Amino acid sequence: MSDSCSFESYPPRFQLPNSPLYHDHEEDLSIDEVVIDSETLPVIDFGCINEEKEKLHEACAEWGVFRLVNHGIPTSLLNQLHETSKQVFDHSLESKQKLFSGSPITYFRGTPALNSKGMALQEPQNVDCMEGFNVPLSQLPCHTHADEDGDDPLPTSFRYLIQEYGDHQSRLAETIYKAITERQCEALEDCSSYLALPTGVLRVYRYPAVSQINESSWGMDAHTDSSLISILNEDLVGGLQFYRLGHWFHVRPIPNTFIVNLGDMMQAISDDEYKSVKHRVRLNKLKERLSIGYFVFPDDNTLIHSQAYKPFSYSDFRTQVQQDITTVGYKVGLPRFRRSG
Repeated sequence: MSDSCSFESYPPRFQLPNSPLYHDHEEDLSIDEVVIDSETLPVIDFGCINEEKEKLHEACAEWGVFRLVNHGIPTSLLNQLHETSKQVFDHSLESKQKLFSGSPITYFRGTPALNSKGMALQEPQNVDCMEGFNVPLSQLPCHTHADEDGDDPLPTSFRYLIQEYGDHQSRLAETIYKAITERQCEALEDCSSYLALPTGVLRVYRYPAVSQINESSWGMDAHTDSSLISILNEDLVGGLQFYRLGHWFHVRPIPNTFIVNLGDMMQAISDDEYKSVKHRVRLNKLKERLSIGYFVFPDDNTLIHSQAYKPFSYSDFRTQVQQDITTVGYKVGLPRFRRSG
């Protein structure tokens, strides 16, 4: 990533702090952060994940997040994807909004709350300072040749890289999910059926440097993911933070590693044994930040059975989240489905 880019490529409203979309009413999120070093954050070796299941269980139960090493994705692919993504973001705002017209890839800005079509749920009054592209992976192969005859070869190059990267991410997610849920599947009927790889989505994010916006702004405010599993590939700029035991922890970026965190659906199927970890993104003072997130969910209509929560489908959950964001201004999430008493 370069340290600077054309300011004209940024959305115009990256200036207001404290997006309300994921406001937390249960905890004080203003506590000073604590810096994590690489020895503190749990590290899981993907190459021997089946031999590290107890370590994996502890990471999921105590942290809800871990660093993944030895993942097997070629460094050349990661480098090429980051460089091509940067070129895509450096287009003008108007060009980005039209760049993937007619394809399932959609452009969004200022909020991570998207509807089922990948568009921003609503025009935010306060904005998170990021923009991104939403890529539903199962729809991508049908459109790989859509713009090969166009004047700009970049969309096609980006699409092929994203598709190859998405195939790798699906492979990682399936193996990680099976390893995480092994003990849950002994107690919960059909636990293994909750993972639906066709729901996999990639989101490519860009965050501006603080020097180009209001210094009190956040890249992304505190939130939990709605997914089963999220896998984050970030550049070396840093800024990712997780909330644990009353503190915010800053995660130092390490080359060729991923950050895996659990989402709301994993917390539900585990009866709260595993936690959907709260996280946020702090902007860098001098450099813009690029990250690529992979998110996978249950099928829309698969009922999730849990002792801690009333039966619900992911479709029910998504509808409730979108309704809450629209009506009360923030995501309530799992508490809406918790059994009383």
